[in-house]
Amino acid sequence: MKILMVSSEAVPYAKTGGLADTVSSLSAALAALGHDVRIVIPRYYSIDKSGLEQLPGAMGVPMGGCEEWSAVYTTLLPGSQKKPVRVYFIDHEAFFGRDGIYGTPSEPDFLDNPRRFSFFCRAAFQLCRKTGWYPDMLHAHDWPAAMAAVYLKFAERVRQSRGGFEKTSSLLTIHNLGYQGIYSRDNFDYTGLGWDVFYDAGFEDWNMMNLLKAGLYSADRLNTVSPNYASETMTGELGFRLDGVLRYRSADYSGILNGIDDSVWNPGKDPYLKDRYTADSMAGKAKAREALQKEFSLPPGKKFPIIGMVTRLTGQKGVGELFGPGYGSAWSICRDMDLQMVLLGSGEAWCENEVMSLSSRLSNFKAKIGYSEDLSHLVEAGSDFFLMPSRYEPCGLNQMYSLVYGTLPIVRNTGGLADTVENFNQETGSGTGFMFDDLTPEAIYNTIGWAVWAWYNRREQIDAMRIRGMRQDFSWEKSARKYEEIYRSFGERTEKA
Repeated sequence: MKILMVSSEAVPYAKTGGLADTVSSLSAALAALGHDVRIVIPRYYSIDKSGLEQLPGAMGVPMGGCEEWSAVYTTLLPGSQKKPVRVYFIDHEAFFGRDGIYGTPSEPDFLDNPRRFSFFCRAAFQLCRKTGWYPDMLHAHDWPAAMAAVYLKFAERVRQSRGGFEKTSSLLTIHNLGYQGIYSRDNFDYTGLGWDVFYDAGFEDWNMMNLLKAGLYSADRLNTVSPNYASETMTGELGFRLDGVLRYRSADYSGILNGIDDSVWNPGKDPYLKDRYTADSMAGKAKAREALQKEFSLPPGKKFPIIGMVTRLTGQKGVGELFGPGYGSAWSICRDMDLQMVLLGSGEAWCENEVMSLSSRLSNFKAKIGYSEDLSHLVEAGSDFFLMPSRYEPCGLNQMYSLVYGTLPIVRNTGGLADTVENFNQETGSGTGFMFDDLTPEAIYNTIGWAVWAWYNRREQIDAMRIRGMRQDFSWEKSARKYEEIYRSFGERTEKA
């Protein structure tokens, strides 16, 4: 099957979050299953084109009232040479020759984003014509690529189109429903679609245009990144005003849990760990603990459990209830409990200031602002518990990393966290982590207290939970086969490229 991934991000080229990892890892896993998978992303200013191959000739892209021109570059996704995944880059200097993917610190959301990504999505079809390669499945990711599903339905699969996509089906994956691409409707003329499509495709949103909403109405199938999050997004609490649309499309909507790259996140192979370990030989985890304590200037030794965090310091991650001045529970946790706590992350300025203040005042809490790949691996390996008090979590990756590293998650019962962590039962010893329902400072405090109590009083059960988590399969192959089922449900073109 021929599959085109349309995305604003893909590692190692452009990344702001988990979307980039998902697109590249899923593409590689599908290619390994025998599919012809290609990715198209914008060629942002930060992507060095000197190592890319330029396709001959400029590419015209018809937009409303004009024809835009772009160059196209290509290369193979690193690590996919045996089962190659070709990556295409749409190069348009005015739209993408700037710092930032969606915005910059001074302009967090570019005003021309609806034009930038409408152009990009229309260019994906012109790319297929330029290369003579037409996909069976167009797989669009999040609001920046949602217009691809709209164009397919209302411009490319209609009689008056230039043809080539009559047998192409579309899947739109929601990675985070909280981001929808809502902009002034004054941008709609640039899409080149008629105003009848503005209403038929569901763009209208309180006199604005909502790109994701239009994609949800237009795509042949919809999915999101965990089964539980699929259910949550059809509720008023976590539906971000689109719960009605998703309930309307519920027969075509499902959740597939993301996988993790087990060639990178694997304590037995981890290139960032000096002493690797497995479920059958855990000595390396003790070494990682020592290295973690040294890195964060904590007293060495095995006397106290270590709770780790690697997170964005934003409201979605529950940092208000944990670090909010005067009401967050972090100070009380570190004051009242015999534990050590480390944090690696960045985000909202107030929270960065608060965690650094706590780090200077508490001997058992230490934080580093920023992100470091090697440190994130060390936190996962060296901690005993990993805290994720998320307000909502579409999938979450760190709880899966934690499980395979023998680090027990302490998580809120939401989204993909609920799909991947089994709550501890102290009567039977079953489970793989510790969970709480309500996002309150008290709930976080009590659940951490429960985990710490178990660490001191039920060590055999804690050790058994660690091994149980390390033996779980979170590979991308498992997830890719579920995507394959969705693709095949549309039928498969048999002609070769």
